[in-house]
Amino acid sequence: MQFGQTNMTNLNLDDYFKEYKECLIPENLFSDLSKAKDIIESANRENGKIIFAGNGASSSISSHAALDFTKQANIKATSYHDPALITAFVNDYGYDNWLREVFVKYTQKNDIGILISVSGESRNIINAAKFLKENGNKVISFSGKSINNELRSISDLSFWVDSQSYNIVEGIHMIWVTTIIDMIIGKSVYSVS
Repeated sequence: MQFGQTNMTNLNLDDYFKEYKECLIPENLFSDLSKAKDIIESANRENGKIIFAGNGASSSISSHAALDFTKQANIKATSYHDPALITAFVNDYGYDNWLREVFVKYTQKNDIGILISVSGESRNIINAAKFLKENGNKVISFSGKSINNELRSISDLSFWVDSQSYNIVEGIHMIWVTTIIDMIIGKSVYSVS
């Protein structure tokens, strides 16, 4: 095979994009997006912030979302994915508890946790969600894989992608999160400066 040529024998693109289409707009999506927008705007009026978190690619989605909610939608948002912070907290509290302990230090009244996990079973994300719920904070989650995942079951509002494919789940999470930003702004085309 020469440079630039692609071997597509193992991936049927018709089936691949059919799964995207089938998963992108589930039955209650529009009402759930509106609920998320309302929860976020309500927290913002009460001086709360959004705290995004995820592992791996979901942490990148979290960082991107925190930036755009803050810069574009004028909603206070953050993510705690700085390597120094993560390694210090993992060293002191273990990987399963580092995120919970970060939330203990930084979460205030009226803050919302938006937690992103393809499996919905990541222990550090689950422990952070449990802390938020115990502390009286709302949890909005984005997950995939099993409909019965633990993160989904403990969230106030759950966005779930009915797919086993990490890339499809993550791609749809990104679309849904950024849709909420555009709903708050009220349009999809705007200046970013």
